[in-house]
Amino acid sequence: MDWLLTQKTLFVFQVITSVIVIALVLMQAKGVGLSGAFGGEGSFYRSRRGAEKIVFNMTIVFAGLFLLFSFLTLYSK
Repeated sequence: MDWLLTQKTLFVFQVITSVIVIALVLMQAKGVGLSGAFGGEGSFYRSRRGAEKIVFNMTIVFAGLFLLFSFLTLYSK
């Protein structure tokens, strides 16, 4: 019975982190369109600062947590 509780808990954590990752990615995608695919404006490098850097780093952390919970859910069966 304990493994069932653990598996359900892992699934809940996986769903929560997936929603957070989706929200963080959508926050970063502001102003990005398909113009680059059709020869639109060229891309340029600029450094991330302030809140943009925090959101970027949080995306990496939550994506890693999502992968961890996915592997734990896979191996808990």
